[in-house]
Amino acid sequence: MSFSVDPKSEESEIIMSLSSRVRARHEELSAAILHHDYRYYVLTDPEIGDAEYDALMRELCELEARHPELRTPDSPTQRVGGTITRDFPSVVHDTPMLSLANTYSEQEVRDFHRRVSDALGIDDAEYHVELKLDGVALSALYIDGVFNRAATRGDGIQGDDVSANARTIRMLPLRLRGDAPARIEIRGEVVMYIDDFRELNEERERLGEKLFANPRNSAAGTLKLQDSSIVAQRNLRLFAYALVGNVDEVGSQSEAIEWLRTHGVPVTSRHAVCTSIDEVMERCRAWEKERDTLPFEIDGVVIKVNRLDLQARLGAIAKSPRWAIAYKFAAKQTSTTLLDISFQVGRMGTIAPVAELAPVQLAGSTISRATLHNEDFIRDLDLRRGDIVVIEKGGDVIPKIVRVHHHAPDSEAFHFIKQCPACHGPIIRPEGQAAWFCENPECPAQVRGRIQHFASRDAMDIEGLGEAVVDVLVSQGFVRSVADIYDLESAREQLEQLARFGKKSIANLLAGIEQSKSKPFERLLHALGIRFVGLGVAKLLSARFPSFEALARASHDELCEIDGIGPRIANSVVTFFEKDETQEIIQRLVAAGVRCDNVEHSSSALPFFDGKTFVLTGTLSKLTRDEARSIIERYGGKVTGSVTKRTDMLVAGAAAGSKLQKARDLGITVFEEEEFLSQLPDSTVTT
Repeated sequence: MSFSVDPKSEESEIIMSLSSRVRARHEELSAAILHHDYRYYVLTDPEIGDAEYDALMRELCELEARHPELRTPDSPTQRVGGTITRDFPSVVHDTPMLSLANTYSEQEVRDFHRRVSDALGIDDAEYHVELKLDGVALSALYIDGVFNRAATRGDGIQGDDVSANARTIRMLPLRLRGDAPARIEIRGEVVMYIDDFRELNEERERLGEKLFANPRNSAAGTLKLQDSSIVAQRNLRLFAYALVGNVDEVGSQSEAIEWLRTHGVPVTSRHAVCTSIDEVMERCRAWEKERDTLPFEIDGVVIKVNRLDLQARLGAIAKSPRWAIAYKFAAKQTSTTLLDISFQVGRMGTIAPVAELAPVQLAGSTISRATLHNEDFIRDLDLRRGDIVVIEKGGDVIPKIVRVHHHAPDSEAFHFIKQCPACHGPIIRPEGQAAWFCENPECPAQVRGRIQHFASRDAMDIEGLGEAVVDVLVSQGFVRSVADIYDLESAREQLEQLARFGKKSIANLLAGIEQSKSKPFERLLHALGIRFVGLGVAKLLSARFPSFEALARASHDELCEIDGIGPRIANSVVTFFEKDETQEIIQRLVAAGVRCDNVEHSSSALPFFDGKTFVLTGTLSKLTRDEARSIIERYGGKVTGSVTKRTDMLVAGAAAGSKLQKARDLGITVFEEEEFLSQLPDSTVTT
């Protein structure tokens, strides 16, 4: 007897077996990463080192790259960011996110206890006390245990959908551990650790960018960034404090905290159940003494009636619950002597006054300088050299002068400087602005700031071109503009004569400069230091305008048509490209071989599209609007929202309206969808 084997059947079995092994490995890697996230972020007891963890994540990313069908919304790889959020739609909360009534005195806490006792008819209610983190409230919705969306508090009734950004918070689980209700909402506080905040501000200061006032502001600003890849870099943290939904085993706030912890949601280690108001106040005083030892900022303690059924009986008034109150700590202050007022010049020419203080200890650190903001701030406080001033840490981190304790004898009112402290040139204060500016673009302080920004990590990332090296290059006259960086190869012998430079360091610097030539176009746009153009805005610009030439031709109105770009940014971009020095720098960058366009556009540009401005109208049958826009931009064109004399072509789908008529009135070429598709390579659109 003989047997025959169907080759196709055998091949199918092999493929199925391979697919099964791949899927099993994917599940194994995902489970391992989620387990280690839980150990690290919730239990703070990691089992493996960073290198081992990174290896697991790398393998999972590579596996999903080869088999994208395995990628799910709750996969650990979906945290890395990269999406651009054009707007933040409103989300109505299932249950309003109430704000807490605040108190700053022990007596008011005892008054709160009396009101609770009277309303419930009991002598001593049981309270749950927990740290009041100084961050941003976030609501995270889970459907069948899987993260669905996240929203800010907003007005308490509805907030902004920030799901893409929340996904990047590694402490926020994308899937809850164990069994979970079909629909459950977790509320918590998004914070930035103090060390991360300081590092972020140091980087922003080095780049000449505006500093965040405190960790809370930086967390709030980060959570609303349009580019989630930048959010992912800022290492936001989350600690949960509430559970909204029906969970049978949860009858108190303390049980809710335990449920959150066991289901993989991080909570702070400092929370307790107190059986008397005296015990509550003892806990508040103890935690206030510990506040300087914590990695994040707190501004008080939250006191809640522990049992949920009693919370329901007490209810709420206006926007605050009757069953909870926030006991706020006093701001930490001390006094010291104002020795002098110095001035710094930013890369944009902004003159920033700084208070030079007699060193003093405050909140665990030595304070010797404090921001003074601007001339009006100095005048309003009537600051004078030698004054004894009271300082505090704004947000408990940024030192600031809050008032004058008393003036020094025979002191005189301070007068703002009349010339730039760096170049001694004239300074101006534009009408309607609080800051003074140095008008000299060749001011060495500005030059240093621009070069440091150009070489920074988020810009051209030039290794070896740090602050100290920039100081030498500028002071010795080697670099006066960013274009001069690319001429340093010809000055190698002169550089070797400088004490700071050895042959190896020069070789590393020149290698870093050479590598920077291939950085993406948006990094170069950001590096040029256009006012109000950070990396996120630079990405928006480079996506629409594939080269300097195209961007320089863009009008104010065309720039404003881009989602995320308003009149202020548009004015800045137009003004920047109108300057002769800008054109000279661009020409030199091109000559040096720096990538000055978007290769993804220019390498695939087609004559029909290249440099042309399109408008889309009506309903397209074979493409979505986004697909049509992507195709046009891929082949070198750009899409705007309105028909003007600058429009080259209009693509009209079904039910085209007023735009079609306006295009005809202006004599603009009109293409029906089929005519438009006929201009594309055969492989571009499949039906």
